[in-house]
Amino acid sequence: MTDARTDWENRIGRRSDTAAAGEIPVLAPPAGLYASPGVGQVTLHWEPVDGAVGYQVVRDGTPLDHQGGDVLAVPHGPYADTTGEPGVVYRYAVATVTDVDVTGPAGDEVVAASLPADEPAEVEVLVDLGTVVRELPRPWRPMIGSEHLSLLLSDETVGGQSISADLTSALRAAHDELGVSTVRAHAILCDDLGVYREIDGEPVHDFTGVDATYDALLALGLRPVVELSYMPRDLASDPDVTVFGYGAIVSPPKDWDRWAALITDLVGHLVQRYGLDEVRSRWSFEVWNEPNLEVFWSGTRDEFWRLYDVTVNAVRSVDDQLVVGGPSTAAAGWVDGLLEHVASSGAPVDFVSTHTYGNAPLDVRPTLARHGRQDAQIWWTEWGVSPTHFGNANDGVFSAAFLVRGMRSAAGRIDALSYWVVSDQFEELGRPPRLLHGGFGLRTVGELRKPRWWALWLLEQLGRDEVAATVTGDGADSLVEVWASRDDDRVAIALWNGTLDQSKVDGSAALARTVHVELDGLPDGEWTVRESRVDAEHSNIAALWSSMSDGADWPTDEQWARLRAADRLAVTERPLDGSALDLGLPNPSIVLVELVRV
Repeated sequence: MTDARTDWENRIGRRSDTAAAGEIPVLAPPAGLYASPGVGQVTLHWEPVDGAVGYQVVRDGTPLDHQGGDVLAVPHGPYADTTGEPGVVYRYAVATVTDVDVTGPAGDEVVAASLPADEPAEVEVLVDLGTVVRELPRPWRPMIGSEHLSLLLSDETVGGQSISADLTSALRAAHDELGVSTVRAHAILCDDLGVYREIDGEPVHDFTGVDATYDALLALGLRPVVELSYMPRDLASDPDVTVFGYGAIVSPPKDWDRWAALITDLVGHLVQRYGLDEVRSRWSFEVWNEPNLEVFWSGTRDEFWRLYDVTVNAVRSVDDQLVVGGPSTAAAGWVDGLLEHVASSGAPVDFVSTHTYGNAPLDVRPTLARHGRQDAQIWWTEWGVSPTHFGNANDGVFSAAFLVRGMRSAAGRIDALSYWVVSDQFEELGRPPRLLHGGFGLRTVGELRKPRWWALWLLEQLGRDEVAATVTGDGADSLVEVWASRDDDRVAIALWNGTLDQSKVDGSAALARTVHVELDGLPDGEWTVRESRVDAEHSNIAALWSSMSDGADWPTDEQWARLRAADRLAVTERPLDGSALDLGLPNPSIVLVELVRV
């Protein structure tokens, strides 16, 4: 498996085609830039620019790198720079981004330096319970990511734990506890499910393995986003070009008509087996995975456009109301290109999908508007704290604060933000070598809940109505954020302290904040405060395993029992005294405050 990992690391950064799309405007930098220095951070504010998908922060003439490993541009301000040396004066500017590959000139500079850690670091929050902003958006509900779903059929184990049982349990919990409705996964056309082979030169389709896989998924209450990948060996133009330890073939088909026939037959079979109304209303079909990276597509961009057209037209030949889309690209690439292409080819696109890591997703609504495709949904079908397998940001509390920040950023502008992935039962570059190995999952091998599982779980506890909240102070709305809500007899307020800066993955004492929360409009009566907390010392299974593992890869039976007993959300309760609360928010951390009538 080392060879697969080395191959991946050598090729993952190579674009399969770097040609620009057609006319993409270059916009002037944002106006109104100013800096608000604080303890350990400098927050930058600017006015939004019509037509921008994001903004590139520039420090001392260089794009500011928060070490997320992917797109550096942010979708909006304010932005907290926590990467600088305390007390050092830096020059800041901001440029407007209209496409991931098109950035305008940086604007006028401002200068600022962060304050020393001995200064007070306080934040004030005013929650206006009488002002409903909107029904609270929940962009995590439509979709979640998973390793290839044939693992639901596996009879093997990792670390003494059943692969199938773990993945089944994690997906069931995503549906039951997070409200997730669909699952996106790679490789439904790979040879382990035996969908295509040629006998005496003639194609044979067999969907027995697909049926078993999707039957298992539907039994959990979930539906698939059918990512139509990768290429069956007997249909590949170059079967030796592969990715991942399981040898997924990434070449174009050797015969486009046979590819179209395979897709038509598969989709027709799914409709016949599960029902037309079911597949129309609850399923969707996405073309390929990250074709703008050489590691995932050995063809050209034009060959991918052909693949897109042939594939979606094959799906729609079964029924013209089936949901199709793409380009399923890495790093927000080729969105302009796809929309430009389908404008001339006439191929349908019901949703636009792309991916990003280490940052909140860019705002591609202006791109869709520029092409007259405001009707298309926006799906980020992969998103996470890091694109790096076995990465040091993947297991701890840093990724939990990252997750809630990204979900709030996406709320109301993105139809689906799919965290990649639900479980550490994952084998792209080899199966997990130890319990906590920097895996992509929200849940570990053995089904322990990582801090970022709790992050999503806490967001799901927010109420029906989002209410107005104002944040002021040191790092307001950039380091410390709030998402306030209410139901008829309950108030739920999520607060968190986090930074994009992955040099702070283990936290920063200088970035800790005290928070004073005022509740305006709270009805008279007695209220109980229920406080659920995720930080280094609470709801953090990674910290517990680190303290007890003594270098071991996997727990003993006794240690599994201890870990499972401790795998709980840290919750305290107390009476509310008055209409205000004071909280400590270490960095990183999340707190959900619920007020419940006595």
